[in-house]
Amino acid sequence: MGNLLKVDELQIELVTDKGVIRAVDGVSFCIDAGETVTIIGESGSGKSTTAMGILGLLPDDLAVLSGSVTFKDTEILGKDKQLRKIRGRDIALIPQDPMTALSPVHTIGSQLREAVRHSGVSGKAKQTARCLELLDQVRIPDPKSQLEKYPHQMSGGMLQRVLIASALASSPELIVADEPTSALDVTVQASILDLLLELQERTGIGMLVITHDLGVARLVSDRIYVMKNGEFVENGGAEELVTAPKNPYTKKLLDAIPHLGSWNESPLPTQKVEFAV
Repeated sequence: MGNLLKVDELQIELVTDKGVIRAVDGVSFCIDAGETVTIIGESGSGKSTTAMGILGLLPDDLAVLSGSVTFKDTEILGKDKQLRKIRGRDIALIPQDPMTALSPVHTIGSQLREAVRHSGVSGKAKQTARCLELLDQVRIPDPKSQLEKYPHQMSGGMLQRVLIASALASSPELIVADEPTSALDVTVQASILDLLLELQERTGIGMLVITHDLGVARLVSDRIYVMKNGEFVENGGAEELVTAPKNPYTKKLLDAIPHLGSWNESPLPTQKVEFAV
């Protein structure tokens, strides 16, 4: 059996007034079921562009130049018809900012029902039951009352849970999480990461996480890819890469974390971390 997702020599170009820039330059990686792979890098490094290129969601000024992306051994790069069948169902996206990802003029219930309907559940009663089940899965208290709320009536952490619930609506095999905690404070970040790990352990989904935060990458990843200027400069297991980085850029990312303390002298836990909620 092949990889759940395999990316091979992906190249993406950015067209600007000053010419063409290679935004993603020949990156390759794979993800297996139940595995979390993280791409980390500073803003503009190409990490989110890589994810959106895989999903066929690039803006007009970006275009795939070459490469291959296979999902369960089926080529999907540039295959719009194929992508429409699997995007949102087999592969789900957790976008970066819930306040912009959710419509401010529709209730949480109406937006979540749309995701449930897209997954193939018909009938309002069945859709509502599935919505309540999903909100309960992501630990939102009193799910029934939450369905009637608008996004501005919920906290950032609760809205992020709604986006996770929406991503889970179709029971996907792979989740792409684009900066899933960047808009949240540290305490809420911990609970969201804990939730993602718990859901992964229960369902066996694969995850591609995009982040600029090496602390987040360290806690959730099986493997980490470090990206700079559209290229991977280093990759490896989470423990190996954090405790013994080889590339100068990776070392700079580690040095930039103000609360590291004796990070390099302290071994990483052998199991994924559980956070108190």
